[in-house]
Amino acid sequence: MSGSLLLGIDIGTTGTRTIAVGLDGRAAASAVAEYPLSTPQPRWSEQNPADWWRASVATIRKVLEAVPASAVRAVGLSGQMHGLVLLDDRGDVLRPAILWNDQRTARECEEITRRVGEAALVAETCNPVLTGFTAGKIAWVRRHERRVLDRARMMLLPKDYLRFRLTGAFATDVSDASGTSLLNVPQRAWSRTMLDALGLDEDRLPRVFESARITGVVTTAVAAETGLIAGTPVVGGGGDQAAGAVGAGIVRPGAVSVSLGTSGVVFAHSAHPQVDPRLRTHTFCHAVPGAWHVMGVMLSAGGSLRWWRDGFCESERGQADRDGAAAYDLIAREASRIPPGSDGLIFLPYLTGERTPHADPYARGAFVGATLRHGRKHFARAVFEGVAFGLKDSLEILKAMNVPAGEIRLTGGGARSPLWRQILADVFNQSVTPVAADEGPAFGAALLAGVGCGAFASVEQACDAAVRLGSPVTPQRDAAQAYDEAYARYSRLYPALRDVFPRS
Repeated sequence: MSGSLLLGIDIGTTGTRTIAVGLDGRAAASAVAEYPLSTPQPRWSEQNPADWWRASVATIRKVLEAVPASAVRAVGLSGQMHGLVLLDDRGDVLRPAILWNDQRTARECEEITRRVGEAALVAETCNPVLTGFTAGKIAWVRRHERRVLDRARMMLLPKDYLRFRLTGAFATDVSDASGTSLLNVPQRAWSRTMLDALGLDEDRLPRVFESARITGVVTTAVAAETGLIAGTPVVGGGGDQAAGAVGAGIVRPGAVSVSLGTSGVVFAHSAHPQVDPRLRTHTFCHAVPGAWHVMGVMLSAGGSLRWWRDGFCESERGQADRDGAAAYDLIAREASRIPPGSDGLIFLPYLTGERTPHADPYARGAFVGATLRHGRKHFARAVFEGVAFGLKDSLEILKAMNVPAGEIRLTGGGARSPLWRQILADVFNQSVTPVAADEGPAFGAALLAGVGCGAFASVEQACDAAVRLGSPVTPQRDAAQAYDEAYARYSRLYPALRDVFPRS
């Protein structure tokens, strides 16, 4: 096809974003549709895949109201990682999808680790089996819903369910598959060792492709439903973090991205599969062919601020509704009146357990150091700062691994906050640079689509042509010193509190 636009679709945790991007990286149109998250029991997190499809159709149609479908040259997909979608032999969904931030599978993960052995596990997958990853979810369904698993013909990740609906093809990409605990990450192929340990046949898993490879085309029926042209190519795409890193230009060694979405991610390119000896970070295949990445993940970054907004900021939400403003901006304005360090108040951002650096599904959030002088503004600022400390944990691990981090690029909704950008620069004691046109993983997925359809010769070339950066934010010396002291206190809190967190 000879169109001039690339379509990127991202199946997020709170909603789906679709964007049409020109070959110069400029957004021609975008649309977002939200959907609910279900938490039927404590530490459970589920969604209905039908909601993803409805949101995708709605956003595609909205974008195509602004741009002609004939201009769309290819489609790229991204989405929340690790989720488990089970389909029967007719392609119908068998149960709600179990999501990345679901923490029910601790027992199953321990059993898989014992069965395989930690050394063999790390050699195959470069990572421990974590509660968020897909393998534990499969084992949980086998234990608790055996009839469902027996009926499952195909096991898909969230974005790959969308691919199936668009094209009829069962496929995934190496970056997203890396987060299942079923991929041989060094070899970029399904792991026979892991499949045998779970008693899985490979034909129940989708084919694995590199991220910029074409995996199928839009069907005639879907064209009628969405407005896309039948036959439009759909590429492998990437897990949300790999696609987001492509959108930020993290496709060569040296630059690191820090993403402030619902979760918080520190992402570094690597020319080979580097593994933290203490297994605190993730090592996955990158969306760049022949490359890998090292990634630290905290589960509640922007999610912590949303929790604070929804639970404690009714007045700000009311004022925002009246003024047509954003409640987050009002919260930040109040927090900015408090000095760095929040007068000794510290927030632990472990609201849904934690992954990096603690890998503890039972970790809990906490405010520590409250006194009579602390008010709501202090607590709000402590939330911003606690998330920044959690991200610094990952940067410190990268430093210990000798992974270069000469440039830090900021992405995600939280990176739009001037206060949070400055706090990050001060906590890291290093300049940070926001990505100018931050459309998130959907943007990176669109660039991967451009490589797949031949608009760009490589992922690197696509990023050089399309990624633009904003103005750097430099650290303030006095604030950086205050945060060094606060971070030292923060680092001692999890070990001190770990044994008092509830184990259920």
